[in-house]
Amino acid sequence: MSDSPLAADSRCGSPLGPGRRAPRRGRAALASAAALAAAAAGLWTGLGGGAPSAQAATAVPAPDHVVVVVFENHAYSQVIGSSSAPYLNSLKSGGANLTQAYAETHPSQPNYFALFSGSTQGVTDDSCYTPGFSSAPNLASEQLAAGRSWASYNETLPSQGSTTCSSGKYARKHNPWFGFSNVPTSSAKTFAQFPTDYSTLPQLSFVTPNLCSDMHDCSVSTGDTWLKNNLGAYAAWAKTHNSLLVVTFDEDDKLSGNRIPTVLYGQPVAAGSTSATTYNHYDLLRTLEDTQRLSTHAGNAANAHDITGVWAS
Repeated sequence: MSDSPLAADSRCGSPLGPGRRAPRRGRAALASAAALAAAAAGLWTGLGGGAPSAQAATAVPAPDHVVVVVFENHAYSQVIGSSSAPYLNSLKSGGANLTQAYAETHPSQPNYFALFSGSTQGVTDDSCYTPGFSSAPNLASEQLAAGRSWASYNETLPSQGSTTCSSGKYARKHNPWFGFSNVPTSSAKTFAQFPTDYSTLPQLSFVTPNLCSDMHDCSVSTGDTWLKNNLGAYAAWAKTHNSLLVVTFDEDDKLSGNRIPTVLYGQPVAAGSTSATTYNHYDLLRTLEDTQRLSTHAGNAANAHDITGVWAS
């Protein structure tokens, strides 16, 4: 799948030269004209990712907190509209549904690296890699370099920062941050460390359920119940605290062209919105980088485009 480059931003110069001030009588009119020009520029720059709905703003928002949770190995039609996933579908109804979201490849592990770093980093299977084998830019290294906060919360991880390959229902193949020498292992926390005071969350974090909770070994219903029980309170809080929950999948069941469910929920999202624009993991990575106002884009995210048409005004 090819990625479309993000449309270049329009830039407006000041209507007055440096050091000049508007006459008193003309300031109100000048301010009104400037506001209209800014609105027009914002509309123009938002057109790069497809036509937005009338109710949704096009610019990528800047949430106070973003939490991304990744589930496993299910196609769009197995989850969206399914009676086995009532909670996730309630998030879809109260948030945004991406109807044409796609993973990059098979099996699982390369997709996690793609979503996290804009590249599969040469990983082609689910085998246990050497921790810190890559120093390539990635979402966490960019976030930390910008002086912003980052963490991952990993269910059934034996202990904070543990680089073990597997332990019970825990599998490191779903945690790409351990592959990068520029991401502190201490930033990988257990899910038990996910705060109950959501205002103390990092500005950006990932949540990785274990092999049962993520629908890999257990049912869609099991994963949906886990999502409700463990992140439902955060989702409700995000709705009133300028924060965002992203629910996506690593890959499909290998039977549906790698089309996957992706739902966005929170105050920055236009409730009930839908986008039929084609997006992939690199586009989601680009969007996450841009919610953080990062000045860099990792790997293929540099040529990806933002998710648009689903944001609240």
